[in-house]
Amino acid sequence: MKKILCFGDSNTFGYNPNNGSRYNENSRWTGILKNLCNNNYEIIEAGCNNRTAFSNNPDGIQFTGYMILPEYLKKFYDIIILAIGINDLQKFYNPTLEEFETGIENIIKKIRENNPNYDIIILSPSYITENILNSNFRFMFNETSIEKSKQITPIYEKIANEYNCKFLDLNKIVIPSEIDGLHYEVEEHKKIAQSIITLL
Repeated sequence: MKKILCFGDSNTFGYNPNNGSRYNENSRWTGILKNLCNNNYEIIEAGCNNRTAFSNNPDGIQFTGYMILPEYLKKFYDIIILAIGINDLQKFYNPTLEEFETGIENIIKKIRENNPNYDIIILSPSYITENILNSNFRFMFNETSIEKSKQITPIYEKIANEYNCKFLDLNKIVIPSEIDGLHYEVEEHKKIAQSIITLL
């Protein structure tokens, strides 16, 4: 059975914007994907709330993508789905677009160095909406975060093309919850899984 690693942040983990809990397996996109695959693939869920891609998260290695990724890469996968980067736009990190591109590119390099034959699917996150400024996450994200989120899609697409990865622009598929402008309702998780299945 082929193995798929789903490596990402809270939207991969299945964060529920309605109450802060985790969606059940049938409601988060990783679990929905598993059902759609009809047991043809083993889905390894590796999502973590507040995980960054490349910024050094003070919460530790588990929350810092480039640091924890090597632990997952000790095992073999046929496909790696990468859905990470939006937390790097938190106002505490505030990377330039150039720093953002370098950070995402270094993660792809790390995967390719581990195994150049991996199939990689890069998910570009949807834009953060203004609703976040009235949510519990207003202390983490600001107007600059919102504006930068609208500028990073071309970065993901460029890297995907350069490193022979498949690319999925979530802006064309889903919109964040009105509750926090960052996380997805169940219907959006379904759309993500249905879009990914077409790339497998």
